[in-house]
Amino acid sequence: MSLIPYSLSRSVLFRLDAETAHETTIDMLAKTQHSLLRRAYTQPFVDDPVTLCGLRFPNRVGLAAGLDKNARCIAAWEAMGFGSIEVGTVTPKGQPGNPKPRIFRLPKANALINRLGFNNEGLDAFVRNVQRTRPANSRSLLGLNIGKNASTPIKQAADDYLTCLDGVYPWADYVTVNISSPNTKNLRALQSDEALDALLDTLMQRRAALAQQHGKDKPLFIKIAPDLEQDQIDLIATTLRRYGCNADGSHAGKLGVIATNTTICREAVQGMPHAEETGGLSGAPVLEKSNHVIRQLRAALGKDFPIIGVGGVLSGEDARSKLAAGADLVQIFTGLIYRGPALVHEAALALKR
Repeated sequence: MSLIPYSLSRSVLFRLDAETAHETTIDMLAKTQHSLLRRAYTQPFVDDPVTLCGLRFPNRVGLAAGLDKNARCIAAWEAMGFGSIEVGTVTPKGQPGNPKPRIFRLPKANALINRLGFNNEGLDAFVRNVQRTRPANSRSLLGLNIGKNASTPIKQAADDYLTCLDGVYPWADYVTVNISSPNTKNLRALQSDEALDALLDTLMQRRAALAQQHGKDKPLFIKIAPDLEQDQIDLIATTLRRYGCNADGSHAGKLGVIATNTTICREAVQGMPHAEETGGLSGAPVLEKSNHVIRQLRAALGKDFPIIGVGGVLSGEDARSKLAAGADLVQIFTGLIYRGPALVHEAALALKR
């Protein structure tokens, strides 16, 4: 169990501005993850294996991408009890992201707004960090989340995704394609019918070539937004089935979906300080919005298509609601900031079957 109550750490961190607190936490985790000091945040590991896309996930709770953009703390996240760890989003070239300030807390809503904009050190540094910080005997699965540079025209986005896929494939258990951040101009346009079809066609062909080259099949997951209408979800589901299912309709084990990213909707936080800041809203207000998309996806995709649910998990009950909506696994991001590492254990126990 953690040696330091998170309530104490949080009281200190919440006195800092949100991005400074985040950077301070990442620095601390990076420095302590390979030492006995990691006991300060270690949680008991819940053994609850489930197979998805041909991968054996040791439990149903994962870290969502965005907290560890440069893959600096993989061993620390494993110590907290995550069955899967998704790091990134990484882009081919390093980029600073959007101007600061760009992260805002909404504590009354257990929420955050961020407009970071894929700030990261670039693909080469990312891969070096993965090699350095992932434990040699790691039991947690590793997802590597890829995106496009802000300077790359949207019509050339596939080139950036291919560069990143080539670079991360040897080191990932699965690769997530982020086409849903609201903080990179026009990125969500890649969720449209023709654009998604073209992108998936390109990426799935390259994935097959890489699988042959490296002698190991690794699935792709597509991360989508919560701000979608029913007809958009149906079109996405049709495209996912086209590339993710066999001719007889059975799942081929090579493609899944993560639902959802942050929302641009502010209805649930109207009137709160920072509510009108530009960016993606995450945390408790996204729970039902995300669950609604998951339910629609499950109905459209059928019972066997892999869905990872993310958005608004701040308790074991919230995690169960994701599975009740149709998700196979859940991921946590903002909940970790508000609840600390104990949430990982609580959620994993709540989902254990």
